[in-house]
Amino acid sequence: MSFNAYKNISDVIQAFPVHYQEIDFIQELPFSINAAFRQRLELILTEGVVFNSEYAICENIISPILIEVWQSYKEQLLVWSHQPLNYDEQLSGIPDYMVAKRSAKGKIVFEEPYLIVVDAKKDNFEEGWGQCLAERITAQKLNSNTKTEIFGIVSNGKFWEFGRLLENSFEKNIKLYTISNLEELFASLNYVFQKSQSYCLLSI
Repeated sequence: MSFNAYKNISDVIQAFPVHYQEIDFIQELPFSINAAFRQRLELILTEGVVFNSEYAICENIISPILIEVWQSYKEQLLVWSHQPLNYDEQLSGIPDYMVAKRSAKGKIVFEEPYLIVVDAKKDNFEEGWGQCLAERITAQKLNSNTKTEIFGIVSNGKFWEFGRLLENSFEKNIKLYTISNLEELFASLNYVFQKSQSYCLLSI
């Protein structure tokens, strides 16, 4: 069963031993946003064709924002785009983006994903979270360490929702973030990247 077969969170928690709750776990860490990046994003939003398709949203909004934060963590982490993630017949597919440990064997080797990012296609956050949770369960199984938090983001470019999976507990952050408040959005992403980096350092 591919990830997109799960249409909502309920589908996933009925198939796997996972509990669901809503809580604000994000601890915003201020991030200095490059002025040139801010200007490029503003130009794209005001003059570009951005929200006409899922591909446009990913290429013009989601990916550039992830890469902007990733640059501060590039020594330990890598951003993977549309990298297959397979565990078994129930858990297989291709997430939109993943942030994973940079392998000592080189950047072409995929290791230990800590963050899954899903584009909310047609603004369907409910289905996006079903896929994102299934993908994080897969990442948890592949990492073979339930003590590691696996973070998730579902976004339509405008709105960004966060969640985390720890052992058999899925927590969805109550507060959501938007590109209209870049400081808060980047601070939340910075927190997730920093936590992911800490797991990398522990596994060295």
